[in-house]
Amino acid sequence: MTEVIAGKAIIADGEGRFSLESVEIDPPAAGEVRVAMAAAGVCHTDHASLRWPGPLVMGHEGAGHVEAIGEGVEGLELGQPVLLNWAIPCGHCYQCDHGATALCERTHELDVPKLGNSRTHAGGMRWRGQAIERAFHLGTFASHALVRAEAVTPLPPSLPIDAACILGCAVMTGVGSVVNVAAVALGDTVAVLGCGGVGLNVIQGARIAGARTIIAIDRVPARLEHARALGATHTLVPHEDDADHARLVVDVRALTHGRGVDHAFEATGVPALAFVPLKLARNGGNALQVSGAHGPASLELTDLFWNKRYLAPLYGDCVPRRDFPRLFDWIAQGQLELAALISHHYPIEALDRAFDDMLDGRSSKGVLRIA
Repeated sequence: MTEVIAGKAIIADGEGRFSLESVEIDPPAAGEVRVAMAAAGVCHTDHASLRWPGPLVMGHEGAGHVEAIGEGVEGLELGQPVLLNWAIPCGHCYQCDHGATALCERTHELDVPKLGNSRTHAGGMRWRGQAIERAFHLGTFASHALVRAEAVTPLPPSLPIDAACILGCAVMTGVGSVVNVAAVALGDTVAVLGCGGVGLNVIQGARIAGARTIIAIDRVPARLEHARALGATHTLVPHEDDADHARLVVDVRALTHGRGVDHAFEATGVPALAFVPLKLARNGGNALQVSGAHGPASLELTDLFWNKRYLAPLYGDCVPRRDFPRLFDWIAQGQLELAALISHHYPIEALDRAFDDMLDGRSSKGVLRIA
C-alpha cells in the first residue's frame, strides 16, 4: 500500500484537551514503516502530554501490523505483528556507538552534526491540511503510525497483540531498570514505591533477577494485592501522618535487618516522592527514580550519605535488539506475566475514562483497543 490513506488519531491541543480527529497518512519514505495500530497502552506520560506544545498526536506505547514498507527497510513483512519502541536508536551517534541507545542523540533531537535528517516528529501525517507532530516520534493513539524502521521490533506470532503493546514502555522501563541499570542480583533486597504499570514490572524484574525480599509500597490495597501476585514478598501501606516518611523507613528497615534495601525504586510519578528511595536504601545501596516524574523536588543532602547512588534511568537503558527478545523469552517461559498486568481495556473513543481510572487508582494498566 503506497498511497495516501485516511485515518483517525487522538490529538491534544496543548491546553489539556484532546479529541478524536480525521487525519491523512502518507506512504512510508525510505527507511520508514507504516503500521496499522491494533492496541496502545495508556500511562501518566500520555496524560502529561496533554499540555505539551500542540497540536500533537498522542501515545507512545503500542503494537500493530506492518501495512507498508519504505525503500531500504529489511527484515519486515507486510501483515507482520510488530512492537513499537519510543527511544529509537539511530545506530550512528555518540550514544549509540557507546551502547546507550536509549539516549540516541538523533532521536532526542540534539543539535549534533551529521546525524542525518529525515522526517521525525512532523511530516508524513496531516490534520486539517497541516503536518502534525507525533508524540515520541510515534503517536500510537491513532489508526496508523508512520515510524522509522528502527522503532519496529517483530513480535512472536503467539503473543497476543493487545497484551504485547505494553512491552514498549511500561514493561521495558520497569524490568530494564532492574536488570540493566540496578543490576539486581540473586538474594538482593528491593523496595518499590508505587505499584502501577511501571512499578509492577519493577517487581516482576526483581523476581526474575532472584531478589530475596521485594517490598511493594502503595496506598491502594488492590494494587498491593496485584503486586504480591506478581512477586512481592511483603506489602506496606504508607502512614497518612508520615510527611517525612520516617515511619515508612522504620517499616522497611524492619524487613531488612535494620539497614534498608539494596535497591529502592520510585514509580509513582509524583515529583515530591522522587527522592524517597534514598531514605529506603541502605548505605552503599541504589536509589532509582524510574517514573519519569517532572517538577520540583527537594532532598536533604544527608539522604545521599553514605555511598548511595541515585539514578534516573531512561527506558530501562533499553537496547532493543538485546532486550525485546529477552522479554519474549521470559514470557514464553512463564517468568514474565503480561495479561495480568492489564486491568482495563477501552475503545479508543474512551481515552477520557482510561485517564480517569488511572488517575483515581482504579486501574493498574489500561490499554486502548484501536482495531
